[in-house]
Amino acid sequence: MAILWRASALAHRHAEIGGELEDWNGMGTAWFYDDTPERAKADYEAIRTKAGLMDVSGLKKVHVCGPDAAYVIDRVTTRNVEKIAPGRASYASMLNSEGKFVDDCVIYHVSVNQWLVVHGTGIGMEQLTTAAAAKNCSVLFDDDLHDMSLQGPVSVDLLAEEIPAIRDLAYFGIMQTRLYGRDVMISRTGYTGERGYEIFCRAKDAVHIWDNILEAGKDKGVRPVQFSTLDMLRIESYLLFYPGDNSETFPFENETCGDTLWELGLEFTVSPGKEGFIGSENHYASKGKERFKIFGVQLKDSMDQMEMFARVKQGDKDVGVITYGLSSELNDYSVAIARLDPSVAKAGTALTVVQPDGTELAATAEDMPFYDKDKSIRSAKG
Repeated sequence: MAILWRASALAHRHAEIGGELEDWNGMGTAWFYDDTPERAKADYEAIRTKAGLMDVSGLKKVHVCGPDAAYVIDRVTTRNVEKIAPGRASYASMLNSEGKFVDDCVIYHVSVNQWLVVHGTGIGMEQLTTAAAAKNCSVLFDDDLHDMSLQGPVSVDLLAEEIPAIRDLAYFGIMQTRLYGRDVMISRTGYTGERGYEIFCRAKDAVHIWDNILEAGKDKGVRPVQFSTLDMLRIESYLLFYPGDNSETFPFENETCGDTLWELGLEFTVSPGKEGFIGSENHYASKGKERFKIFGVQLKDSMDQMEMFARVKQGDKDVGVITYGLSSELNDYSVAIARLDPSVAKAGTALTVVQPDGTELAATAEDMPFYDKDKSIRSAKG
């Protein structure tokens, strides 16, 4: 039985539209408003064609403040934080001493000596706290800070009615402003592969902002979307979910859990030439020693959804496993994220996906992302 030790101020709003709160990261989260294929399809298509509003307050929000704040974040993450200007954010990884992935995060440079690190279910907060010991720096976990994600092509038009300058906010930019009369920080970030924004506010303001967004957007097709929609969106956008795509869920036969950035395809999160972060030496030493590669799989002649734990074969040889799959009528494909043997992780390689019930499906290995390959949608201007 999960122990829910965190609570969203929006919990009653979720309950009013059918949400049964289940644990994610210690917080009761509306995984489903209506656990049906019809609801899932409608929420997915809303974000791809209009906009959807989601409560992602279960993310852990950690303020890192003081003269040594930049040093602490630099030590814990793979990014060179000196390159992140105030008003900007950056996506980063966190590793253990073995150079294995333990968390990812977005680093927000709020102002001089003021940073916000937002991470998921890994040990990011613990690593920040450890690195801050005996430093002139405070690390403050903040659950009063709520996070709503407004994602989709209509999101900029909706917010621009209240904040015209939102059109000028660059991808991974942040701004301090007011929305519907309440103080907010808005970042142009998200976990959908779509143009979108995250709205950070005080707990006491969350319901007011949530209600006003949905009221203002109801004629534009904006709707509340259930948390599980993220899995559909992230699959085609090559956005990994810890521990769902990792060896914590798909363990090695004779090894402890832990994946390298080279295996996950996250080596781009290491700033060029950066050294001195936790696990850095082992990270660089592991290049070229990949045991598997995160890679895409696409069905050739079927719209069946590839299921979690489905095996991937090349001839009679088992070469991998499906982590999550998506069948999209909107984009007319069935695609999945997979953990593949490096020998077959090449676009166009013919494969067979064997579903847990034994059904065999013809497929090919494909580069990711499947959607918005050049990231022009999520980073569009104006």
